[in-house]
Amino acid sequence: MILLTGGLGYIGSHTAVELIEAGYDVIILDNLSNSKIEVLDSLKQITGKKIPFVKGDCQNEALVEEIFTNNKIDAVVHFAGFKAVGESVKKPIEYYDNNINSTLALLRVMKKFGCKNFVFSSSATVYGRAETMPIYEDFPTSATNPYGRTKLFIEEILKDLYVADNTLNIAILRYFNPIGAHKSGLIGEDPNGIPNNLMPYITKVATGKLEKLSVYGNDYPTRDGTGIRDYIHVCDLAKGHVLALKKLESNSGLVTYNLGTGTGYSVLEIVNAFNQVCGNKVKYEFAPRRPGDIDVCYASPEKAQKELGFKATHSLRDMCETSFNFEQKHTKN
Repeated sequence: MILLTGGLGYIGSHTAVELIEAGYDVIILDNLSNSKIEVLDSLKQITGKKIPFVKGDCQNEALVEEIFTNNKIDAVVHFAGFKAVGESVKKPIEYYDNNINSTLALLRVMKKFGCKNFVFSSSATVYGRAETMPIYEDFPTSATNPYGRTKLFIEEILKDLYVADNTLNIAILRYFNPIGAHKSGLIGEDPNGIPNNLMPYITKVATGKLEKLSVYGNDYPTRDGTGIRDYIHVCDLAKGHVLALKKLESNSGLVTYNLGTGTGYSVLEIVNAFNQVCGNKVKYEFAPRRPGDIDVCYASPEKAQKELGFKATHSLRDMCETSFNFEQKHTKN
């Protein structure tokens, strides 16, 4: 059985679907701080299976031990964590406390129960301001904000852990920018409160829930002045986790992979693509750059393709259409 922490969140829920469809049994631990319990019913509708769920926090070590006592956990996929760059600049202590201590608690319980397989949800933010593009896994790491630094610190903890015990199998997955939603429209990116990420903000403007999109920075040294990112469909990203788990089953040791497409799109290109697909004019205004943001960031997906057989297959059109489909269905509910 696979334990998914934060498994009702955006990436976690899509990964739960892919794992079940690949024949894995999963159990979800989530404190619902940035997710909704209704997602559990949506997962049942999509997969036809009732997924075991525990409401709680990874930092609650006794609760995590209880899960391991009552289930044979073969691997942990760790999604749980705070994830907003801007918020992390304002609340660094909360980010360090939550993201690092929850991981340490999990790792302690895994050690106690002899669980050797761990997939960590890292981020392209660990590359800081990379000097050249695309970004390869062996590039120097640094961080421009506390959120990225928590990911970087956890990566270092995992490396130290592997030095101490090389029987562990650890996959560090550095995500680029997931957008899109499941084709059913039942699950997608649905943050609590005002969205921090681009696509849910666009969809909420398109459906009239928000008045206009703020585009942070139009003075970057890019083709249209707005930031460029590597946007990957969340279902492609989720499949990457299935492939990573299969890799761990071969006693891989410690491995690190970028999960991206290798293509960079600017914020305005995403807005224009969305408008073309959905026929909605998304109003936007330019706002000052956010602290900690960088101008250009896109992956080299070569290593994941070569070693995992990973390849992103969804187009930008798919990403826009499925995001809008989810938002429209969600608006009706």
